[in-house]
Amino acid sequence: MMSLWYKMVVWMGCFVLGILSLWGILDNPKFFVVTLLNGLTLASLYFIVASGFTLIFGLLRNINLAHGTFYLMGGYIGYVVMDATHWWLLSLVVSVCVVAGLGLLLQVGILRYMQGDEMRQTLVTIGISVVMADLFLLIFTGATYQIESPEWLTGPLRNLPLINSYAKYRLSLIGFGLLIGVFLWLLLNRTRLGTLIRAGVDDRVMLSAVGINVNLLFALTFMLGAGLAGMGGVIGAVELSISPGEDARLLLASLIVVIVGGLGSIVGAAVGSLILAMAETFGLAYVPTYSIVFTFLMLIVVLAFKPHGIFGREAR
Repeated sequence: MMSLWYKMVVWMGCFVLGILSLWGILDNPKFFVVTLLNGLTLASLYFIVASGFTLIFGLLRNINLAHGTFYLMGGYIGYVVMDATHWWLLSLVVSVCVVAGLGLLLQVGILRYMQGDEMRQTLVTIGISVVMADLFLLIFTGATYQIESPEWLTGPLRNLPLINSYAKYRLSLIGFGLLIGVFLWLLLNRTRLGTLIRAGVDDRVMLSAVGINVNLLFALTFMLGAGLAGMGGVIGAVELSISPGEDARLLLASLIVVIVGGLGSIVGAAVGSLILAMAETFGLAYVPTYSIVFTFLMLIVVLAFKPHGIFGREAR
């Protein structure tokens, strides 16, 4: 019965979205296409950050509420490197490596000893995020920073219908998101490492019994998740800028994405990012006064019919 109601809601939602999309296209096609692209680019940024969060929270069951801090740290490090070298790619690499290394230290030095103790993980990572936020405020003050886009992605598109003034860099975010998504899906579903990670989540004791170093495996996975947050910080700092409070915003977005998409699912993270970004973007574009309502309505509908998320499954 629940499945029938869920299908009815999905089909009804698709029908309403189709009618609204048709109205938007007929009313102002350029505005609609630009809003759609803004939603896709924002979804790509959310996915890059949330994919790291779903690895840490969804697969490893580590509640890391300092994930937004990793994003902010990546942005600040990227800004410092970019300001000193004017080399965007170097700033991206340095940020990913430094944030991934700090994530490794957090997992090995603290969270490893709290495996399965969600309350302690929550309190410790909240404390770390508060301390790091104050340190960032001390070092960088409350100013807003923005990283310059790479030269080959600077400027708007030319001679294209409807989007002839759309920024090249913003459009490239869709490509970044697709590359990260394909890489993570192949890693988790088509490699031995991915098989070991999923096996360790399902039965850690059994995997240890066959000689696999589960602690090392989980540490590397945590490091990858932190590195993705750092990458998101650099990529987002070009378009959205970096300032105090961005860490909380991206952490909240990552939580919503993981809840909607399902714990531990890369495909779910992609779908959740798309749904959240589209709800925010189209809400702000067409009904700005009530835009926040769409996000909460989406959460209510998903949790009512899919308590573990669209692609999630019950934790074991």
